[in-house]
Amino acid sequence: MADKKNPLLNEITKGIIKENPTLIMLLGMCPTLAVTTQAANGIGMGLATTFVLLGSNIVISALRKVIPDKVRIPAFIVIIASFVTLIGFLLEGFMPSLYESLGIYLTLITVNCIIFGRAEMFASKNGVLASACDAIGMGIGFTLALFLMGSIREIIGAGQWMGMNIPVLHDNPMLIFIMPAGGFFTLGVIIAMVNKLANRKPPLEIECGSCDNCPMSGKCEKKEAEV
Repeated sequence: MADKKNPLLNEITKGIIKENPTLIMLLGMCPTLAVTTQAANGIGMGLATTFVLLGSNIVISALRKVIPDKVRIPAFIVIIASFVTLIGFLLEGFMPSLYESLGIYLTLITVNCIIFGRAEMFASKNGVLASACDAIGMGIGFTLALFLMGSIREIIGAGQWMGMNIPVLHDNPMLIFIMPAGGFFTLGVIIAMVNKLANRKPPLEIECGSCDNCPMSGKCEKKEAEV
């Protein structure tokens, strides 16, 4: 449920589970499947995407009344590409190993449907603060999804996690999990579990008649209300 008392908090939390861009809305599938052979790669891609998403949302929201509608899409792409170039330079200079691991998928953040979708559907229609909160929430949700998927694939498929060897699994890894087929399988299982939890409904109230001879009469709220 949305937090009516704190709408900015709701903008942040919605992207984690309720509107998770990867596990609920099924966006950004290419980097999700490509870079999650290791948990560290998942964190790196998630944080890089969050940086671009936050920066582009803020700028697009601030300029939403200035950018002409006819050049809206090209303007969005230029803004997004600028932040992608910046994060690329930063990773190449300070984290070259991660930069090489992410490869071309770092550049492809420019056309990531998560970023462009939030720019078109949210940042171009809302204020700067709300757009920043939306970007943070979506970025956290995307990062957590990639980290979870990368952790599962690395642990089972390589017998390692964040550079640490896992007993038993390290000597008997299931290599299929770090292959494309394992990626699709892992993603499918996670999506199924998240949707099951997200769509869980509260138990229905049971209509009953008399409380006489009912084994639950001692705990029945209806009987207490009648008394």
